[in-house]
Amino acid sequence: MSNETNKAQENQIDEQVESIIEGELLSEGSDETSLMDELTQANFRVEELEKSLQEAQSTVDSQKDSVIRAAAEIDNIRRRAAIDVEKARKFALEKFANELLPVLDNMERALQGTDAEAEATKAIYEGVELTAKSFVNAVEKFGLTQVDPQGDTFNPELHQAIGMQPSADFPANTVMMVMQKGYTLNERLLRPAMVMVSQG
Repeated sequence: MSNETNKAQENQIDEQVESIIEGELLSEGSDETSLMDELTQANFRVEELEKSLQEAQSTVDSQKDSVIRAAAEIDNIRRRAAIDVEKARKFALEKFANELLPVLDNMERALQGTDAEAEATKAIYEGVELTAKSFVNAVEKFGLTQVDPQGDTFNPELHQAIGMQPSADFPANTVMMVMQKGYTLNERLLRPAMVMVSQG
């Protein structure tokens, strides 16, 4: 009986040792499994973070581009506004100057209609001449300039040809007679000079 008891005890001990070994192996396996799970989760988390970093970077890049475009647009608006203000300052008198042109023309006609040598009209001529000179000087202070091209080469940007005539005194394409003087305001043409051009 003692042999059977011993064998039974040995079997029990063997079973206990096997169960302990299995338990340790299982716990080692579960430790390895949990470690693998943690590594896998960490890799997924790293991938998610990299993806969100790329999205944030692309958002930053697109916003940087929008900011640069907005800054350029503001700079363009500022430049255009400065140009518009400068034009408004230079050409604010354009309508007023256009209204003054007939007055200047009439003074020119008055000078042409009177004789500076005749005793009866000498005082009138001198008065109109002084008035015309002071008037022209006053408007020149504000950028209004006469275009009197007598004897100059014909320039279609400043002159309007009424006609062409043959002339022995003037070379071809030369202004031989000015019918009406032209005017510019700050180098912008208000009215072209009406001229007769020589054919040569």
